[in-house]
Amino acid sequence: MELILIPILASLIWAFLPIKSRWIASGLSLIGLVVLLTKYNQGSFPDGLVVFDQPWLGESVRFTMVIDQITWFMLLLTQLLLPIIVLSVKDQNQKLIAWAFLMQAGLNGVFMAQDGLIFYLFWELAMIPIYFITLQFSEKDNFVTTIRFFIYTFVGSLAMLASLIYLALLSGGSFAYADLLNTQLSHAQSLIIGGGLLLAFAVKIPIFPFHLWQADTYTNAPAQGSMLLSGIMLKMGLYGLIRWYMPLAAESIDFYQPIVMTLAVIGIIYGGIIAIRQDDMKRITAYSSLSHVGLIAAGFFTLNASGFNGGLLQMLVHGLNVVGMFLIIDIIQKNANTRNLSELGGIASKFKFFTVLFFIIVIGTAAAPLTSGFPGEFMLLNSVFKYNSIHGLLSGLTIILCAVYMLRIFQKAALGSNEIAISEISFVDYLPLIIVAFTVLFIGLFPQVILEIFPLSVEKLMLEISNAKGVLS
Repeated sequence: MELILIPILASLIWAFLPIKSRWIASGLSLIGLVVLLTKYNQGSFPDGLVVFDQPWLGESVRFTMVIDQITWFMLLLTQLLLPIIVLSVKDQNQKLIAWAFLMQAGLNGVFMAQDGLIFYLFWELAMIPIYFITLQFSEKDNFVTTIRFFIYTFVGSLAMLASLIYLALLSGGSFAYADLLNTQLSHAQSLIIGGGLLLAFAVKIPIFPFHLWQADTYTNAPAQGSMLLSGIMLKMGLYGLIRWYMPLAAESIDFYQPIVMTLAVIGIIYGGIIAIRQDDMKRITAYSSLSHVGLIAAGFFTLNASGFNGGLLQMLVHGLNVVGMFLIIDIIQKNANTRNLSELGGIASKFKFFTVLFFIIVIGTAAAPLTSGFPGEFMLLNSVFKYNSIHGLLSGLTIILCAVYMLRIFQKAALGSNEIAISEISFVDYLPLIIVAFTVLFIGLFPQVILEIFPLSVEKLMLEISNAKGVLS
């Protein structure tokens, strides 16, 4: 429970005390990482470690928190990224940090919840801060975009809640994960329950065509809001696929699998093509994210070990890389007062160290060999190709498309002919970039360090799915 209570306490401190130091905020956000690394040894509980279990609404709804290897990995992603994001918050936006801490509590709850209703409550709790962040701290009036984002996610959330309630009724009134998992479903029941869960997760990820809220929200939100959304929050949807949809409604996978695979592949290509045509760096990164998460979703739906392991690795890599890109864009915009490629250029001649970090993150995002993006993307493409060679070949276009739009960003911004006026870049701006650039190289050279975190839990997950499929015809 420390991973929930500490961020809530930090949120209250930042909301009501006159503290303005982002260094202190970043230090507070590191407490969760310290707790995770020192108290919970990720290799010791592949079957799950119960960290809290108390009745909430009688015995049918219990406040149960469990950590297994996959959960530990998702918690690691959250605790790693939040200090980086908080450190980049501008002085005039310090109240944004309070919302970020509250969002951290919600995200941690989502990943640890082992009760359907508690999972839903934390899912909604994580939504509240990002709503106010995008509404209050955007560069311009963002009400319409924020409302559209809210409607999309709220409709998906209601569909998920309806599915969980229906499943709980079939299980005898219990929302406990184990009871939901062991509930036998007919094919029709599984299609209904699975459809509601899939809708919520497809909107959150997002999977094409449920992405219509994404580009405008990422573009208009403050940089930290874009980082929270793309770096961490969309991982809730991917996590939901493998933790809640696939095991609980496994009988429906045969029906939904070809649909989701096709939509994910369309999203991979569509996101890449649209990214190439953009001038705004934030919009390019938004459509790039759509393409990358589409590949992760496709890998999960291949239902093989390479897809699951590669997808989990790529969730961490994508989170770090996309946060790195938004950090770069934020630094450029703060100094040059623009993020449009047509107006940028000449950065490399003035800030060589910044340009080196910029280039490392760009090639990591483009999945160049020996960078963080390569191992996970290779495993995902391999899994998709094994599932269907046509899907695999089409998905492989992401290699070409991503190289085009990422190298275009670097060429236009850093090497372009325009000589933009940029003031000195501070150490507090450099530090998060150095951390992200280091992870790009480290994970690219030593991916096995990450891949060793979750293999036993992946095997358990695949067994749960295979045991549930076709229980009743």
